[in-house]
Amino acid sequence: MQSRSRGRWLHDSVQGSVKPVSLENYEHLVRVHIDPALGRIKLKTLSPAHLQHFYRERLDSGLSPRTVQYLHALLHKALKQALRWELVPRNVATAVDPPQLHREEIQLSPTQVRAFLQAAREDRLEALYVLAVHCGLRQGELLGLRWEDIDLEAGTLQVRRTLTAAKGDGVFTAPKTAKSRRNVKLTAGAIDALIRHHERQLEERKQLAGLWQDQGLVFTSGVGTPINRHNLLTRSFKPLLGKVGLPHSVRFHDLRHTCASLLVSKGVHPKLVQELLGHSNVSITLDTYSHVLPGMSNKTASAIDDALSSPEVP
Repeated sequence: MQSRSRGRWLHDSVQGSVKPVSLENYEHLVRVHIDPALGRIKLKTLSPAHLQHFYRERLDSGLSPRTVQYLHALLHKALKQALRWELVPRNVATAVDPPQLHREEIQLSPTQVRAFLQAAREDRLEALYVLAVHCGLRQGELLGLRWEDIDLEAGTLQVRRTLTAAKGDGVFTAPKTAKSRRNVKLTAGAIDALIRHHERQLEERKQLAGLWQDQGLVFTSGVGTPINRHNLLTRSFKPLLGKVGLPHSVRFHDLRHTCASLLVSKGVHPKLVQELLGHSNVSITLDTYSHVLPGMSNKTASAIDDALSSPEVP
């Protein structure tokens, strides 16, 4: 893909239609991976073989299958637009197979969760981890919470925005989907953690006096500003994992995954889990968590037996 065509697509078609963090990611993938490998190939002569070789070469260089899938999705989207603009006779990305992604979600056991949250009691962001596990909120949703979104007396919070990781400290944007904008019922443990967190934050504000930059955020840096995701992971999350002997392969997102898995394993209806997590539809919840439904295979087998053995009532 020639750089002029790539630049035209990013400027005319992508900019303004996606979140700033997505545009930043697109630009990074194009600059670091696509331009060096495919930038000198004329758009009309680009072939499926070019792309297949590009994917293979990227994998061999150590790039993860997930990132190569992102590259494929980006190229497919760009070439689809090029086809609409009549710059190419066909979208050659449709004839190429991207690498298969073997998704590995890590579910913490109840014992591991209790140990992790116990260790978090000594962390100023304890309540953030409690909400992640108890309520299944996404990292960006947690970092976008303001105190006005929380009603401790009613025991509820509203997900209204998310902090996305763009240049600088990030930007606040609308939730991921319409279903992501939701009301969440707080557990007793989450309410207690938020009360402790509020008291701790008031003390921090008092000590810092004029240095505190009040933005009404629930979870902040040491001076009241939005939390940098990289700092959250390196200064708080990863050290907590180390304290309780959990591997660093555990991701922040796995706290959300653990919340859902525990609920489904305890027989909570998938529709209720979907609403808690903010999935766009229940099929996503079922596809992801049906394997932990208690006794699922036994129930389906016994249901067939019961249906066929019971005499029909005239």
